[in-house]
Amino acid sequence: MDRSDGISPTASKQKVMVVDDSETIRRFVMFALRARGLQVVTAEDGQQALETLADTPVDLVITDLNMPKLDGFSLVEALRNDGDYHSLPVIILSSLSDREDIDRGMSLGATAYLTKPFDETRIQYEVAKHLP
Repeated sequence: MDRSDGISPTASKQKVMVVDDSETIRRFVMFALRARGLQVVTAEDGQQALETLADTPVDLVITDLNMPKLDGFSLVEALRNDGDYHSLPVIILSSLSDREDIDRGMSLGATAYLTKPFDETRIQYEVAKHLP
């Protein structure tokens, strides 16, 4: 079956977790990903993300860095140190744009680093690039 919309036939089975303490950002990213046929689960911080991942497997994580309880740097590090999530694609989406923050995120094992503000097309492109 040829799909001219650019969405893979398995897209509806792929699940992305969006981790951000801003409800507005979570909703914006969620709508952008759902528009591409992806399932989306959300978490308000890194701690909630880890708890959710224990019961809900996902194919990719998008995380902010500045969050309460467990920040995005710590979340990336925890995922990379866990054998179950070691190779899970993680995209950092943050307003932190200093070279040292980007380098730190990438050295901890992030798959990609996007800075805010961002647009729907950029998120969709990066997610599609890193999904299996």
